[in-house]
Amino acid sequence: MIRIGILGDIGSGKSFVAKNFGHPVFNADLEVTKLYQKDKKVYNRLNRILPHYFKKFPISKYEVSKAILKNNKNLKKIIKVVHLEVKKKLKFFLDKNKKKKIVILDIPLLLENKINNKNDILVFVQSRKTDILKRLKKRKNFNEKLIKKFRTIQLPLDFKKKKAQFIIKNNFTSSAIKKKIKKILKEI
Repeated sequence: MIRIGILGDIGSGKSFVAKNFGHPVFNADLEVTKLYQKDKKVYNRLNRILPHYFKKFPISKYEVSKAILKNNKNLKKIIKVVHLEVKKKLKFFLDKNKKKKIVILDIPLLLENKINNKNDILVFVQSRKTDILKRLKKRKNFNEKLIKKFRTIQLPLDFKKKKAQFIIKNNFTSSAIKKKIKKILKEI
């Protein structure tokens, strides 16, 4: 199985690119949302370590944001609980798709959490900062302070770009992205 990891900045269009590969995608952000909505165990753990912020189930993104913005240590505590569960979901996804030729890993902290294997093919999604900001502002829960906090736990973009074997300049049009993906898949 070939594992393709998608790297890039917050809002650069990693999920958009991942979907266009046409292979099974593990979307970590989606899995986190599901955990907040459906996993009572995650809620109980977060409630135990941060009772002032997590008072009811399902967990709202607003509660998570509030906890992160209040104290830098809260982000680390939340990550500890959530990432353990995301890794379990990833293992299940990989087991389920072990007969597939290619899988796509859309995991924002792929390198940071050392989830990648040395044989993974890494694709860096590059977008103009102005396009990224425009896209982020369209998000329902856009909060610039929150995005800055998330960027502090990420490796520098230059480092990620150097680690990647391929770079896709994302202009957010499906046809252009599909053409670039086709070229990458041919080279693999």
